[in-house]
Amino acid sequence: MASETNSRKQKLTVKDLITVGVFSAIIFICITLSGGPFAMVPTLTFYFPVGASLLAGPVYLLLIAKVPKTGPIFTAGLLMAIFCYVTGMHIAMTIGYLVGSVLAELVAWSRRYKNIKINIVSYIVFCLGETGSYLAYFINPQAWVSRMLEKGTPREYLDTMAASVNQWVLVTMLAGTVLVALFSGFVGSRLLRKQFEKAGITA
Repeated sequence: MASETNSRKQKLTVKDLITVGVFSAIIFICITLSGGPFAMVPTLTFYFPVGASLLAGPVYLLLIAKVPKTGPIFTAGLLMAIFCYVTGMHIAMTIGYLVGSVLAELVAWSRRYKNIKINIVSYIVFCLGETGSYLAYFINPQAWVSRMLEKGTPREYLDTMAASVNQWVLVTMLAGTVLVALFSGFVGSRLLRKQFEKAGITA
């Protein structure tokens, strides 16, 4: 009987799903505001994940505090993935969000969403999912460019983007994303300390 009660408590309710939807929209806005300017400039587009990681950390952590159950992180990532697919982004961005959100969910779940440090690690993993499209570029640049041309990306943009690539871009993108996400999560943990204490989230 007790196990059934606990199981019910862990299931997402309609109220939880609404909360996840609202927070997902805010996370998307944060990503757009801080990452969008990088994506619009071909010489800086590889650093979109770095910029995108800057503002969303506090919102992501607050989402976990509000809905400390299995599913909110994946649901948020799924909504992001659907948006990427519908708006015609490279399929690797959709896959990246899906994989990143699943792994991020598992990381936070490992401590039942109650450990702030692990939740910050979860945010870092989530942000690394945003590198999916760019990782696909480094795996097969020609196929990536061909696909984006089919989707209507201007040739001039892609040529300028390709000309800006060097051996350090991939390393800088991945390391920068980790560091900026860590910073964003740390700031969020300080700003929202009282909310986390109420939710029973520990250091």
